[in-house]
Amino acid sequence: MTKRLIVLIAAAGLCLGLFAMAQPANPKVVIKTSRGDITLELFADKAPQTVANFLAYVDAKFYDGTIFHRVIKGFMIQGGGMTADFAEKPTRAAIRNEAANRVKNLRGTIAMARLPEPHTATAQFFINHVNNAMLDHKNTSVDGFGYCVFGKVLSGIDVVDAIANVPTGTIKGYEDAPRQTVTLLSIRRAQ
Repeated sequence: MTKRLIVLIAAAGLCLGLFAMAQPANPKVVIKTSRGDITLELFADKAPQTVANFLAYVDAKFYDGTIFHRVIKGFMIQGGGMTADFAEKPTRAAIRNEAANRVKNLRGTIAMARLPEPHTATAQFFINHVNNAMLDHKNTSVDGFGYCVFGKVLSGIDVVDAIANVPTGTIKGYEDAPRQTVTLLSIRRAQ
């Protein structure tokens, strides 16, 4: 190898190393539940507004004492917006749906829950229990917009499975509600 080629390779490696150092790591959070802990990586690089919104709720301790109020084994577990008596907590304004980021609703990913209209997500989220391609972004129509994935489970998928397996029924008009309350004790940024 010539001296010049070695210098070029070393310079390229240095540039790549500096680029990697300049990229901030995606934030991580720990969801403490009455069934165990779930650690998530949040995709700030792929869904920046959604992650900022979620972390604003986390930092305000909004999720403390909320429940997983909708659980469907073989689909998803949803929570983050209701108290144990099924009272909906007041939220901030809805955010723009970033589902066009094309991140897939795969097992163990976290996505924003919303009303049928695309840009209506506030605080509620769900964790996919299985791959849910029907929830992915297809187009910009109301039916095709999809649900924004903004993170994934790093540890605690066994907790997701345990929650997905609790018996459910209709409680206070809510279908697929756990008959044994599953509480979100807290969500905090990981240190």
